[in-house]
Amino acid sequence: MIRIQFIVIDKCPNNSINEMIEEYSKRLKHYCVFELLTISVPKTVRQKSIQEQKDEEEKLIKRYLKDNDCLILLDETGKEFTSVNFSKWIEKQGLSHSKLSFLIGGPYGVSDNVKAMANSTMALSQMTFSHEMVRVIFLEQLYRAFTIINNQKYHH
Repeated sequence: MIRIQFIVIDKCPNNSINEMIEEYSKRLKHYCVFELLTISVPKTVRQKSIQEQKDEEEKLIKRYLKDNDCLILLDETGKEFTSVNFSKWIEKQGLSHSKLSFLIGGPYGVSDNVKAMANSTMALSQMTFSHEMVRVIFLEQLYRAFTIINNQKYHH
């Protein structure tokens, strides 16, 4: 069974979005070993320069990654997929790696070191979404990918 870790920076303050995140997280557990990991960044860090914020977030992110993890950075400059192609990609990556770790960076993205650590970079769209909405959109697409892989009637 594929192991997937979804790493996000800071909690989502919107209860409606949190309910959707919880729903898709629950659905995903039927198809994979799924873990949503929220990294809390101290408020004092948010008062620092953008680069210092990225550097502090990098230290926290590195604590949760192992050398053999496949790190996929969710970033607007990454590769875009159709839902079907994403499902094929997930299936292929799951055979090659012990764990897939998807990461949404902080409000200013991630440090150059974290970018260099990433095995790949993926974009959900050329449009920009709030970090909270990206969580839901990504989880829905991940769930959709698994229903496609399993030939279930979710994707039309």
